[in-house]
Amino acid sequence: MTLIDSRSAIMAAWSAVSAETGVRIDLDEVDRRMGIKLEDEAAYWFSPDEVMSAADCYRRHYVKLAPRLTTLLPGAVEAMSAVQLAGERAVIITAKHPISVEPSLAAVGLIPDEVFAYVHGPEKSAVLRTLAAAAYVGDTPPDMMAARQARVAAVGVTTGSFTAAELRAAGAGVTLESLHEFAPWYADFRNTRG
Repeated sequence: MTLIDSRSAIMAAWSAVSAETGVRIDLDEVDRRMGIKLEDEAAYWFSPDEVMSAADCYRRHYVKLAPRLTTLLPGAVEAMSAVQLAGERAVIITAKHPISVEPSLAAVGLIPDEVFAYVHGPEKSAVLRTLAAAAYVGDTPPDMMAARQARVAAVGVTTGSFTAAELRAAGAGVTLESLHEFAPWYADFRNTRG
């Protein structure tokens, strides 16, 4: 939930999985863990030998639901533009599988410079190091920890399931209520970096 709001599509897909499999899935629990890999979430509800088929079922529903249930978060376009207009690359690093990323971005018309999909937690840190990134904006505590591990500016945005206090406790150097606040922060950040 950093650039796009895919919560409705995610919840609808999990509801469809529940209806199809007969397994009760608590959507409030899913929401509290938002941002982890799909297979890791499926493991909370399905036995180890059922996780992959549950994930496949979820993706089948999600790719149909994402185009009509995904929206841009306020300030997302301006945030990406601020980075690109400064001559830098706006890169998306997400736990979503590539199959799920494409319809989500297409639904809102976002075109990043590059997408790194199916990475979470320390895996995001490795990507940030490889890119020699300067900052990472995320909406989960693992995002903030990944930024800190990579020694880049950790920018928390409270548009997901976590509060500013939770993001700061995980290492956010700054927290934003929306991406409308990003462009001014980024301009100051670039100025102080020289």
